[in-house]
Amino acid sequence: MMKSADLKLDGNAIGGLLGEIFVGEMTVARSTCDSCGAVREIGALTVYAQAPGAVMRCPGCEAVLLRVVRSEGRIWLELQGVSCLELGAPDE
Repeated sequence: MMKSADLKLDGNAIGGLLGEIFVGEMTVARSTCDSCGAVREIGALTVYAQAPGAVMRCPGCEAVLLRVVRSEGRIWLELQGVSCLELGAPDE
C-alpha cells in the first residue's frame, strides 16, 4: 500500500505541463469571476494598464480578477479573483 508521502512531489514535476499550458493564445482563455460567477474570455475583461502593471476587472461586477506586472525580466501574475481559468489544450 502506498503512503501519501510516496505520492508527494515538488512543483518541478509539473513544469512541462505548465510550459505547455501558458504558451497558447491567452485572450481566448475563459475566466470565471469569483465574485459574481460570470464566465468571460480574458479578451472581454476590462483592463486598466496605466499603473506599473495591468489590472483586469470583471465587466459585470467590477471585481479585480487578474493582476500582471512585468519588471526586471520577471512577470508576476495574480489570479485571486478568478475561481477557474479554462484553457484550450495544446495540439498534440
